Amino acid sequence: MTTSTSVGRPEAQRFEIRYVPMNRPLEWLSRGWHDVKAIGAPGLAHGALIAILGAVLLMLGSTHFYLIAVAVTGYLLVGPVMTTGLCELARRRDAREKLSFDESLQALKRNPEGLMHFAGVLALIGLVWFVFSAIVLETAFSASVPSLSVALWGGGAGSLGMEQLFGYIACGAALAAFVFSVSVVAVPLMIDRQASAMEAIRASIRATFVNLPAMLLWSALIVAVTAVGFLTLLIGMVWVAPLLGYATWHAYRDLVA
Repeated sequence: MTTSTSVGRPEAQRFEIRYVPMNRPLEWLSRGWHDVKAIGAPGLAHGALIAILGAVLLMLGSTHFYLIAVAVTGYLLVGPVMTTGLCELARRRDAREKLSFDESLQALKRNPEGLMHFAGVLALIGLVWFVFSAIVLETAFSASVPSLSVALWGGGAGSLGMEQLFGYIACGAALAAFVFSVSVVAVPLMIDRQASAMEAIRASIRATFVNLPAMLLWSALIVAVTAVGFLTLLIGMVWVAPLLGYATWHAYRDLVA
């Protein structure tokens, strides 16, 4: 008698989500700031790279309001992935492991498939939003998307009226809320427990809705702190990015059992 065995897909992991008080995000920021001071140069190096990327995106989009919005949106989309090295530094500090910029890059080797799939999901979300926003501009608000010549040489910056501007910002806010809900604990969960992209996304969505009051505060804090980084011409982003990256790690530690 012959017994055959087949190798199937591994059983999906399901993570227990904890409830946290509404004011807990303030503690995550406080812990994150302690990490900024304790980890020092490796984290600030990540912050500098993130700030440089933001400057490049804004320069490319500076010829038209629509392109500026696209640049900021792109920055928002890659933000969760850019925190990978920072989450690894926070994990290493918790585990009392060696801290350096080179060691932070080990996060990319811990779960490359999950991180690649997650980046792909964010890219797909961005593509859908770009197409949708163009349709909204051209139909609901009767405003044209800039042509290639405008994108390359400038002009047309005042083509959106106040009503159109608010409508477009509302679309961007909806995207931001969606990206936040699918990424709130995704990256640390993938590098710490080798979760797949979809497992991490599902856990993030559950964490968001189980802790909606705390998540509303956390999202507002992220917006406020990120605004400080932009208002300082991205110089403040050198410190803001590590602060939010480390705080994201502490949020994960509190939210996922």
